[in-house]
Amino acid sequence: MQASELRDLGEQELAAKLKELRESLFMLRLRHKTSQLENAARLGETRRDIARIHTIQRQRQSKGKAS
Repeated sequence: MQASELRDLGEQELAAKLKELRESLFMLRLRHKTSQLENAARLGETRRDIARIHTIQRQRQSKGKAS
C-alpha cells in the first residue's frame, strides 16, 4: 500500500488498517512456520505497511504538538 493512500485515511480508519495488518502478519508468520506460505515476500510487505502507518501516526502527533 502506498503512503499517499494511507495519508488520505482518517485516524480511525488508520487504526483499523493497522489492526488488520497486524492480524494478517500473525497469520502469515503462522503459515510460514508451518511451510504453507507460498509467497514469503508478503511478510516483508506487511511489515513495511505497518511501519508506514506508524510513521504517519507519529507525523500527525508531532504536527499536533507543534501547533
